[in-house]
Amino acid sequence: MMRILANKKITIISLCCCIAFITSAQNTIIKNKNLAIEVNDDLQTKVNTRFNNAKPLTNGFSSSEYIQTKYFTAKNFHLTKKEKNNIKDAAGNGVEWKFFGSDNINHIDKILSIKTYNNFPDAAYFNVQYINKSNKELPVIKWVNNEYNVLPSSDTTAFWSFQGSSHADRRDWVQKVNRGFHEKNFMGMNASDYGGGIPVIDLWRKDAGIAVGNTETVAKLVSLPIDFDQYADASNMSLQYQYPEREILQPNDTLHTFETFVSVHERDCFATLRNFSNFMQTKGIKPATTEPAAFEPIWCAWGYERDFTLKEILNTLPKVKELGFKWVGLDDGYQQAEGDWHTNKEHFPGGDEEMKAFIDSIHAQGMKAVLWWAPMAADPGSKVLKTHPDILLQQENGAPQYITWWDAYYMSPTDKAVIEETRNTVKMFMQDWGFDALKLDGQYMNACAPDYGGHNIDYPEQSFEKLPLLFKEIYETAKSIKPDAVIEFCPCGDVMNFYHMPYTNQFVASDPTSSWQVRLKNKIYKALMPQTAYFGDHVELTDTKEDFASQIGIGAVPGTKFVYPATGVKSKDENLLTPEKEKLFEKWMNIYNEKMLSKSIFRGDLYDIGYDDPETYCIQKGDTMYYSFYNADFNGTVELRGLDAKKKYAVYDYVNDKKLGTVNGSNPQLQLNFKQSLLIEVYEVK
Repeated sequence: MMRILANKKITIISLCCCIAFITSAQNTIIKNKNLAIEVNDDLQTKVNTRFNNAKPLTNGFSSSEYIQTKYFTAKNFHLTKKEKNNIKDAAGNGVEWKFFGSDNINHIDKILSIKTYNNFPDAAYFNVQYINKSNKELPVIKWVNNEYNVLPSSDTTAFWSFQGSSHADRRDWVQKVNRGFHEKNFMGMNASDYGGGIPVIDLWRKDAGIAVGNTETVAKLVSLPIDFDQYADASNMSLQYQYPEREILQPNDTLHTFETFVSVHERDCFATLRNFSNFMQTKGIKPATTEPAAFEPIWCAWGYERDFTLKEILNTLPKVKELGFKWVGLDDGYQQAEGDWHTNKEHFPGGDEEMKAFIDSIHAQGMKAVLWWAPMAADPGSKVLKTHPDILLQQENGAPQYITWWDAYYMSPTDKAVIEETRNTVKMFMQDWGFDALKLDGQYMNACAPDYGGHNIDYPEQSFEKLPLLFKEIYETAKSIKPDAVIEFCPCGDVMNFYHMPYTNQFVASDPTSSWQVRLKNKIYKALMPQTAYFGDHVELTDTKEDFASQIGIGAVPGTKFVYPATGVKSKDENLLTPEKEKLFEKWMNIYNEKMLSKSIFRGDLYDIGYDDPETYCIQKGDTMYYSFYNADFNGTVELRGLDAKKKYAVYDYVNDKKLGTVNGSNPQLQLNFKQSLLIEVYEVK
C-alpha cells in the first residue's frame, strides 16, 4: 500500500519583525536560559548547556534532523537563508528561527524551524519541512529529529535515564544507562497487551541532562531510541517516525515532521517532565480537576480473589472502617464476562438488585464504593459480541486483536456501538448500582494497535490516536452522574499514556514490582500533573508487604487488600490482618490522616532519584518540610535542601516520635543512621 502526501506550497511571508540573513560563515547561536543550540551553514546543530560547572553534553556538530528515502538519506544541506521572528501564541512570547537549506545532489530542500519561549526556559521546539525539488516520486521511509550523541560521565553509572515506553516485563521507568544499553522506546504496541507511554526520553549525568520528546496534541507512533553501543564514545538519542506504509513525496510536495523538542536540566528528569506537561497544557492537554475523595485511603476486596463471597467482604467492613479506610473496592469476579458487565449468579444470586443492596450496605457504614472494570475488552462468546459482531479491532491480516491477559479481544475504541455500550455501562455502574468511583484496570487500555477494520477512522493508526477519547467519554459520563466521582486509571505496569491523563483524577502505582517502583512512579506523575492524587496501590505489593513508608513518605494515598478474619485458604490468608499488622496499619493510618502529605507540594526539583544517596524525597507543607530517605543500610551525612538559609530548624522523626536535633538553613547537613527508611519533619525554631 502507498500513501500520497498532500500537495502543499511553501510560501515565505516577510513580516515587519522578520530579520532575513544571506548565508554566511558565521554560525547562529540560539539561547534559552541554560540551553544553547548552535546551527552551522550545513543546517547541523550542536546542543549544550550553560549550567555552571557542567561539562559539554555533545561534542561537535551533527545532522540532528534528516529524512531517509528509498534512494538516499538526506543529511547534507547547504544554508541558503535564515530568518528570525518574534512570535506570540498559546505558549506565550518567544522567538522563531527558520533555516532554509538545499541538498543539490538529491534535489530536496529543508526548512528547519526552532522556537523558544520565555515561559518555557531551557527548551526549544522543532518543526522540519522537506520539499521534493526533483521531478521524481520519493518513497519516504522515515524522518529523524533531535538526534544527539551525548557524552557520558566518568561515574560508575554513565547516565541515569527516563524511558517513556511500556513493556510486558513491567520494567522500571527510570534506569541506568551504560555501554551496551539499547531501548527503542516505541510508543505503539510492544507486546499484545503492552504499549503507549510518555513520548519523552531523558539522559542525565550528575552535572547536567538532556531530553527530547514529541509535543503533538495527539499520540503518535514515534520511537525515541537510546543506544549506547559498547564501543561508542557517546550515547545516541533521537526521536524518529517510520511510516507504516510507503509514503510517497511527489515532486514539489512538502513533508512536515511532528513538532519535537530538546531541553536541558540539572538533577533528574523531574524538571524535563514538568516543563513538558506545562507546555502541553498550552495545547489543551490539561489535568482533571482535583477530587478531594481521591486522597482518601482505600481497602480493596482483591485479597479474597475472584472467588470471593459477599459474606467475606461484609464481615471485613467493620475492621476496614475501624482502621480509617474510606473506600471499599470490589474487584474482578462479579461480572458475567469481560464485555458483559451485569452480575453473575455465582457471586450475586439476586442479580443486579443484590449488587445495589451491597452498595447500600457500604454507604450505610459511612464508606464509599469503587468498582473494578476492564473497558474495551470482550470475551469470545460474550453477549456483546453476539449483538455487535463487527465491533472488534481488526489487524492487517483481518484477525481480531487479542488481549492475552484477559483471554479476550480488543473492541475498537472508535466504533459507535462500542462507545454507546461503554457509556451505558458507566450509567449502570454509577447511576443504577450506586458506585462512587471506577477503577479502570488493564495494561491493554494504555494503547491499541492500528485498526484495519474502518470503525469511523480515516487511516489505521487513527485508532491509536483517538483511543484517549474513549476514556474521555467514560470520565465525562461518570462526572455527569456523580460530580464528585473518582476515576482511577490502572495500566498495570505500563508507563501511563500521557494523552489519557486528562481523563483520570487518580493515578496509581499500578501493580508495582517493588517499593522502588512505588516511589519512582509517584515522582513521574507529580512532575507531570502534581495536583492529581496518586494511589500507592496495595501495600502488600511492596518489598516487605507492609512498606507504608514508601507510600506515605512520598505523598501517596495508602491502600491495602488485607483479609479479616482468616479464611482457611492459603492464597487468601497470605494477606491476613494479624494482630501485629493491625497495630502497624493503625499507626500508619493515623500518620497519614494527621500529615496528609498527599495534598501538599511535592518538591521533586530538589533531589536526583538516580545519583543522590540515600534516595531522597521532599514535600513542602506551608513552612514545614517533610523528607523521606530510603536505603538498605545508611550511615552518613545528608543535605536538607530547600530550607531558608536565614533560619534554624528542628528535626523530628515523626514515625518513631524521636527528636533528631537542629540544623541551620545556611548549612543544612544532618548525620543519619537508618535501615530501609527514615521519615522526618523539619520545622522552624522560633
